[in-house]
Amino acid sequence: MLKTEPNIFMGCECAPQNADVILFSAPFDSTTSFRPGARFAGKAIRDNSYGIESYSPYAEKDLYDLKIADVGELELPLGNSARALEMIEARTHEILQNGSKPFMIGGEHLVTLGAVRAVAKKHPDLHILHFDAHADLRDDYLGEKLSHATVMRRAHEILGDGRIFQAGIRSGDADEFAFAAKHTTMCKFCLGGVEKFIRELNGKPVYLSIDLDVLDPSVFPGTGTPEPGGVSFQELHNAVLLLKNSNVVACDVVELSPHYDHSGISTMAACKIIREILMVL
Repeated sequence: MLKTEPNIFMGCECAPQNADVILFSAPFDSTTSFRPGARFAGKAIRDNSYGIESYSPYAEKDLYDLKIADVGELELPLGNSARALEMIEARTHEILQNGSKPFMIGGEHLVTLGAVRAVAKKHPDLHILHFDAHADLRDDYLGEKLSHATVMRRAHEILGDGRIFQAGIRSGDADEFAFAAKHTTMCKFCLGGVEKFIRELNGKPVYLSIDLDVLDPSVFPGTGTPEPGGVSFQELHNAVLLLKNSNVVACDVVELSPHYDHSGISTMAACKIIREILMVL
């Protein structure tokens, strides 16, 4: 049953049954291959959300005026990826059945797969818009099919060719880039291709997945797999603003590991980009 939790993202006070958008978090990082800690993102983001304004001068809207609910964190079985994904899929399905758009806070990027499974059942023509430093297209990682390094490969198995649009990618092995050349649409190194992607996706249901390590670690060090050569916060924000007339039906923001940035700048960046996506939704 969907219910509002005491610790919520600022301004997300609507009763779930009346909400247009429902926020929840998936505190899971059991397949993280370098530095764990993304499981702590949801609490850090909620706590720090009160350090930014609820009003967005970009969107000219206030979170308190919108119908957004926050139903808190799932209690996921760390170490059991398959079960965690089942629980994420069930929560996403419940939100969709409620008539709301799901917004998930990760967690590592594998959590996206659970949500995509549910959203693709409701929207058979689903497309994914994926911002990331990493391609996440490995068939397996260290023998594991379910990994944060394989999540877009598993999503491709659900959606098929021509349905995944990737931007900001600057890391992966040779096989991943060869796979992308045949099966996904990729803009490497930057977000410059996003406007073209959005035109191609016009009217189609879109799942937006933002791995925050798409940002350069000089502005976002609080992540498990920092990759130099990334985009600025303003570039990411501008790309989000381009989506205001798109049919975004669900989204997630993943891979903040707050304790790697004691300044708190990374967490605040996550808070602000979540605020702006909520305005778009």
